[in-house]
Amino acid sequence: MLVYLAWPEECFRADAKDMAYLKGLVGSGVKTKRVESEAAFLKALSCATHVVTWHFKREWYALAPRLEVLATPAAGRELVEWRAAPDGVEVHFGAFHGAIMAESVAAFCLAWARGFFRKPPATGMWPRDWLGGLCYTLDGTRAVIAGYGKVGRAIGGKLALLGVEVQGFSRANLRDLPKAARFADWFILALPSDTGTDDFLDAKLIRKLPRRCVVVNVGRGNAIDEDALYAALKEGRIAAAYLDVFKNEPTVLSPKATSAGLWSRNTGPSPLVPMPHSSAFAPQYVRLAFKELADAGLLP
Repeated sequence: MLVYLAWPEECFRADAKDMAYLKGLVGSGVKTKRVESEAAFLKALSCATHVVTWHFKREWYALAPRLEVLATPAAGRELVEWRAAPDGVEVHFGAFHGAIMAESVAAFCLAWARGFFRKPPATGMWPRDWLGGLCYTLDGTRAVIAGYGKVGRAIGGKLALLGVEVQGFSRANLRDLPKAARFADWFILALPSDTGTDDFLDAKLIRKLPRRCVVVNVGRGNAIDEDALYAALKEGRIAAAYLDVFKNEPTVLSPKATSAGLWSRNTGPSPLVPMPHSSAFAPQYVRLAFKELADAGLLP
């Protein structure tokens, strides 16, 4: 079993503890190998029957004649050429992220409801003079979740435990979403990028959201018409936005970066709270990916 999980963020890289955990799952009769460079990965492919990696190119299949399972922890399909997989090779995309991401969404909703990220109406005002009328509880609020797959359902389940009324929407009931949006306190997107979701939340749908509504996106950045959203924030037509993803995400944030402006449009009364695509950060991330493979019977 070959593991190549080289990634900038530490929690997305397999370390010695992760590999020990994997060894416990597969048993002593299976050889496991971790590599940390593309060159080493390509060299080892010829012997691999099971591969866990972040990305896999079309031409690499020819280097892996024994390959049976190709797995990536990622939920998105952007980095693996899965359509080119030969017959007999099972390609697996991660679906374990929901529990982690649900905590991120619930944390923001709780923080917003309890007064975090709120802007004072005037410089120098003592918070007790104005915050008391803004704080509320999650219990009794309504969440509309667009993208009610494994991640969306996990988010819905976590919010329901906090007393939120949850309505989830997938292709089967999508026609009912605009009506539900009119009553949403939280409009949450957990959509993939490869199923025709470009600008899903557009100016027309944003106009249906009530003034109190907060937009949350932990899916993919393509799902929001960002100009329309920023206009709504600047004009105070919605309460706020928590965005973990953007259409163009900077790898290095600086005032000169094209995407930096997307992170700093907080000029209006309704704030944008940006995060760096971090809603699934957790120290047990890789071990959860390995456990999912074990539960699905995809380990050797």
